[in-house]
Amino acid sequence: MTVRAKLLTIISLGMLCLSLVAGAVVLFLYQYAVRPVHTSQISGVVWVKPGQSFPETVIQLQKAGFVQHPQLFRWVARYRGDDRHIRAGEYQLQTSMAPKEILDALVSGKALLHKVVVPEGLTIHQIGEILENAGLVSQEDFLQTALEPGLVEALGLEGSTFEGYLFPETYHFPKGVTAEEVIRKMVSDFRSVFTPAWAERAQGMGFTVHELVTLASMVEKETGTPEERSLIAGVFLNRLKRGMRLESDPTVIYGMNDFDGNLTRKDLETPTPYNTYLIKSLPPGPIANPGRAAMEAVFCPSEEPYLYFVSKNDGSHHFSRTFSEHNQMVRRYQLRRR
Repeated sequence: MTVRAKLLTIISLGMLCLSLVAGAVVLFLYQYAVRPVHTSQISGVVWVKPGQSFPETVIQLQKAGFVQHPQLFRWVARYRGDDRHIRAGEYQLQTSMAPKEILDALVSGKALLHKVVVPEGLTIHQIGEILENAGLVSQEDFLQTALEPGLVEALGLEGSTFEGYLFPETYHFPKGVTAEEVIRKMVSDFRSVFTPAWAERAQGMGFTVHELVTLASMVEKETGTPEERSLIAGVFLNRLKRGMRLESDPTVIYGMNDFDGNLTRKDLETPTPYNTYLIKSLPPGPIANPGRAAMEAVFCPSEEPYLYFVSKNDGSHHFSRTFSEHNQMVRRYQLRRR
């Protein structure tokens, strides 16, 4: 056998050995990747923070008991290309999951979602409190974003804040969500309800979108029982047509810096942009975030010629056509209790 032939034989044998070794390594990694960490099914939640590196994630998984042999786990992830595609979020994992299943979960981005219920009629301050209590966004960060005029303008809304445009709904957000992401989602849901067709209807009624949402927010705050929404909307619209002041307590309260729960005559006589006992128009913007029903009530108000309403202290109101009748009802339901 010539030297060249011997050399070729050695090279071939070397390549064969390398192939066998490589194959053995791949088989070993495959067996590691598909073998559960433990036979027990202990569950736990791992939060991969935004910007967290893959090595940090592996250490976190090891400490939580979901990964054995972290170096092998890194090799499997690198071989699969998963080490560059881990997505932030909270993940529900089990010790019975194999490394492959854990990587599939972290790459999928199917993180745990937190349910957040935003009722109708809340202000942006109250929504911020709900988000903070849910452990998602601090109230301070939320308010800073919700009061940012530049972002309001960027999303094509009127006004200087997002008050009125954060649609009341049940939401599901992942941990790590930002205040801007929350607001964009809520505004998107608002737009899914307040469509361009509604904007045209508002214009036909002589209102801008901002004015109609403002009026709807007043209806939302004044309404105690659902069946009264259209009646209250009718009262406000009737008063606007006659050039009367709207005289709505919730607007006065919204314009106050500190409200202790007791609205006084002095409060009603204190000038603010939101004191509708003094201004002959709508306030400059919404006083809360109205739901669909309140906005529909403004579009379809009662045709009754009511101009006044007063609380009956049971969640409902008495509606009156004349000022004299209204005064009688005030004495019956309000002055008597004082």
